[in-house]
Amino acid sequence: MSKKAKLIEGQQEFRDSRRKFIRNTSLAVGAFTIVPRHVLGQGYTAPSDKINLGFIGLGKQGSLLAPTFISQAQAQIVAGSDVWTPKRKMFERQVEKLYAQKRNVAAFKGVTTYLEYKELLTRKDIDAVVISTPDHWHALQSIDAMRSGKDVYCEKPLTNTITEGIEMVRAVKQTKCIFQTGSMQRSWDRFQRAKQIAASDKLGEIKKVLVNVGDPGKKYDLPVQKLPKGIDWNKWCGPAPLLTYHKSIAPAHNKTYPDWRHFEEIGGGILSDWGAHMFDIAQWCLNMDATGPVKIIPPDDPKAVRGIKMYYANGVEMVHEDFGRGWGVRFIGSEGSMDISREYLETTPATILQDVEKIKLPKIENHYQDWLMAIRNRTQTICDVEVGHRSATICNIANIGYDLGRPLEWDPKKEEFKSDEEANAMKTRKNRKFE
Repeated sequence: MSKKAKLIEGQQEFRDSRRKFIRNTSLAVGAFTIVPRHVLGQGYTAPSDKINLGFIGLGKQGSLLAPTFISQAQAQIVAGSDVWTPKRKMFERQVEKLYAQKRNVAAFKGVTTYLEYKELLTRKDIDAVVISTPDHWHALQSIDAMRSGKDVYCEKPLTNTITEGIEMVRAVKQTKCIFQTGSMQRSWDRFQRAKQIAASDKLGEIKKVLVNVGDPGKKYDLPVQKLPKGIDWNKWCGPAPLLTYHKSIAPAHNKTYPDWRHFEEIGGGILSDWGAHMFDIAQWCLNMDATGPVKIIPPDDPKAVRGIKMYYANGVEMVHEDFGRGWGVRFIGSEGSMDISREYLETTPATILQDVEKIKLPKIENHYQDWLMAIRNRTQTICDVEVGHRSATICNIANIGYDLGRPLEWDPKKEEFKSDEEANAMKTRKNRKFE
């Protein structure tokens, strides 16, 4: 038997034994020993049918996702991990409060939190993990989770290097993991309608797409501040360079989104942060989920933060350009145009939208239900790892194009730049040893 076959067989045995364990226990490890029906609260689902979740990353995004998953009766949060001690305590209190509010479980004390995410992954009662750490951690934690037999929901953008995305796609294929990328716009009615319009040919031949999102990543340049108590900064930086601390990139509270997204050592700029939403919609509506552009032309001004052009093999031009309506996408066709964002969906002429609105949308699960149902049925999610990887790749290619400031050719099948060693070297980064 090959090493690959043995790996898959071993992972399947692990999954089978884990599910047998869950069937024979009442709730999660550290929760109730005996769970009467009424204690489970509203939306009752038998413990053996629930999907036990562990959260990795308990900051702003993790705290926003927790109530979303608590609202799903078929799931329960049983564990969390973060390098911040105060945030672990906040998460425990938050989940306990959510169980009281949403499930009428007044005395739930079943959430255990860990400094080391790998310790969470050793728990056989955990079926799946939600990863909401900074981008530079996504690939390592996702792959570790897959290899431990867990299904994965990972926030977008999946990675800030192309090679990491390739490795994540490979890991999903090897482990048969059910993977969902947190590009939840695909599960929203407005964007589903935009997809219908693009597929209806009412725009005619789509020739150009404008995508407005934020600036490319930049070098970390914040002044040094005193490291607060309660954080393992070495582990926060992890595989990234050991940066100096500044509260704006890792605040001690969860009240605002942190600014680590702006810096290329740990993020990809707002180009990647919002690009993973809006370039994702562009790729989806263009039916380019399994491919990407073939030519990249940066702006003439080396200091420009807009203007990079990317061309697909069919001639469609996609431009990172501010068209004056906030973060969004404009599709320009031979017969009309469409603007789509979280605030608007408009077409020119307006009759295009009016005609398509008469067509009933297919039944859509919300993005989180979609993942949970896929776990239960072992089916593909709406935004699987390949989709998330290809959308992140667009952002990474754009960042490389802005950095190098010269035309590039990309082979979306081989996932490499043509005859360009410097650009190909930027597909990956050497991880720091931090244990």
